Amino acid sequence: MRAAYAIAADMTDPRSALRVADLPETTPPEGWVTVDVRAGSLNQHDIWSLRGVGLRADRLPMVLGCDAAGVDQNGNEVVVYPVVADETDPRGLSLLSERFPGTLAERVSVPPENLIPKPAGLSFLDAACLPTAWLTAFHMLTTRGRVEYASSVLVQGAGGGVATAAVALAVAMGKRVYATSRDPGKRERIAELGATAVEPGARLPERVDVVIESVGAPTFDHSMKCSAPGARIVVCGATGGHLATVDLRRLFAMRLDVLGSTMGTAPELAALLDFLIEKDVRPVIDSTYGFSAIADAFARLESGEIFGKVAIDFLH
Repeated sequence: MRAAYAIAADMTDPRSALRVADLPETTPPEGWVTVDVRAGSLNQHDIWSLRGVGLRADRLPMVLGCDAAGVDQNGNEVVVYPVVADETDPRGLSLLSERFPGTLAERVSVPPENLIPKPAGLSFLDAACLPTAWLTAFHMLTTRGRVEYASSVLVQGAGGGVATAAVALAVAMGKRVYATSRDPGKRERIAELGATAVEPGARLPERVDVVIESVGAPTFDHSMKCSAPGARIVVCGATGGHLATVDLRRLFAMRLDVLGSTMGTAPELAALLDFLIEKDVRPVIDSTYGFSAIADAFARLESGEIFGKVAIDFLH
């Protein structure tokens, strides 16, 4: 079957480890079901996989991709939840493309409970942008950040998939949203989503109740200074550096919660789909590529210039 996969690990030039070609299908575990993929999307996780992070050499070649929407064996339109139980992993779980083949292929196999019905009002391309970045943002806001008790949210580094999703979702939830970006053009687009766009490190007009943090070291001090008493700083990544300096005096004096967050649950993905339909919100898509242009899609993702998701249309 046609697939995009990693053949090696290259920390300095990850795209050199990418191949797009026919690959023999592997036999899925007993009881798993197969989905004909109609659309997918890329994540930074795919770039890290090509660098060899979280992907062991003895598992190569490995089909990349965590996100997909398609049609199951019974003709149902579905969204693929990409997290599977994995006793061999210290986390007790793994994402598709870490131990089991990922979604950037004509077909992907998963446990049946990983299939979430796709709402009729959501296109395959929109649905394929949700299972990783948008689910992560939804889980950060709702389960970890308890945003229902918040009136204001700060999102650091809007532009990438998770941060842009957090902006759109928090606005749809009726919160006052502030978002940072170094890029003036991205700040304009943030404002179009309904948030107040500010430069990194800028003083906000108020302290916020929830901070969505995926940048790490360059922004973490700002996140703490912008936090109201009892605020939740929810961390899902460290794209700018993982060794942040924490002022413990501010942490205890302001009674701050610093919470780690990874992905979300299958029921949360179903709830996210319902929420998007109810609020008439759709994922922010930076660009769409046909399957034959996946290498170009990876180049776009790695450029750092994206605003939203890089989507893959398997029908073109």
